[in-house]
Amino acid sequence: MPNIKSSKKRVRKARAKTAQNKSQRSELKTLVRNYNEALVSNSESKDELLKTAIKNLDKAASKKLIHKNKASRKKSQLMKAFNAAQVSE
Repeated sequence: MPNIKSSKKRVRKARAKTAQNKSQRSELKTLVRNYNEALVSNSESKDELLKTAIKNLDKAASKKLIHKNKASRKKSQLMKAFNAAQVSE
């Protein structure tokens, strides 16, 4: 544990930011999971969930919450699954 006042503040800020980032990453994973579940169950709302998931992936990448290539890869996987579901219908 640091003794210097500014170091203590830095630790507090780092903890707060870590908690915020963890929460946002968790929300992102939940959105992707909800979309995948809707895709499997052939739900009506899968189009809207796809748009929401892609929008949030882009937002997370722009805020450097996740790497831009990871966001791109995830979007590609989601679209590939969506197109495969469209063909099978």
